[in-house]
Amino acid sequence: MIVTTTNTLQGKEIEAYLDIVSGEVIMGANVVRDFLAGITDIIGGRSGSYESKLAEGREMAIREMKEKARSLGANAVVGVDLDFETLREGMMMVIATGTAVRVK
Repeated sequence: MIVTTTNTLQGKEIEAYLDIVSGEVIMGANVVRDFLAGITDIIGGRSGSYESKLAEGREMAIREMKEKARSLGANAVVGVDLDFETLREGMMMVIATGTAVRVK
């Protein structure tokens, strides 16, 4: 399945716009645990613990979005937008949203 942030696909014709699809993931990110586990990363100016948590959330949200698109008969998702939000201390939400389409 093609997934892109653009609204068109170069060299492909969109034959049907099916629906808006999204994937939502809410994850716990224990600040104290991650801080202690990644102390050397933090000293270096980056937190590998949090970066891996963000990457995991992004991958899960995109995978869920693609599954919903596939169930509609889509073979691509265009106009994808990713949002990352903190819900409360220790909770993070990742949302992937796009338009499920069928291309030739």
